[in-house]
Amino acid sequence: MPVIAVNRRALFDYEILEAYEAGIVLTGQEVKAVKTGHINLQGAFVVIRNDEAWLLNAHIPPYQTANAPSGYDPDQSRKLLLNRKELSALPGKTSQKGLTLVPLRVYTKKGFVKVEIGLARHRKKHDKRELIKRRDAEREIQGDDANIS
Repeated sequence: MPVIAVNRRALFDYEILEAYEAGIVLTGQEVKAVKTGHINLQGAFVVIRNDEAWLLNAHIPPYQTANAPSGYDPDQSRKLLLNRKELSALPGKTSQKGLTLVPLRVYTKKGFVKVEIGLARHRKKHDKRELIKRRDAEREIQGDDANIS
């Protein structure tokens, strides 16, 4: 399961409560572009409309700019494929105050492009500072362990 792209900003800005695996509807040239690593999830989010999940603001540039179809929009909305149970449960969960759906990573599984989406709560500024301090402390401990060996 090779990971193609990770939304590191979302992992920093949000506390992930639950994660879901979803397929994504892409055209042929978009699949080629994504499999070569040309996808940007920064600023992307997921909405539920009419019992369907949609990925918004994910940037997928054309595979070959010279052969791109006319009128191609790299930031267009893309449909996500989820189970019926997941689709019926998500609107209730996202209606709670402060919860949203964000894409976490894009990867391939059995030749298909998949998106991991997370039900997330936005972190406050002081929570982010604690996270940075904890990471720095862990790095320092790892560095001390390397010097001892």
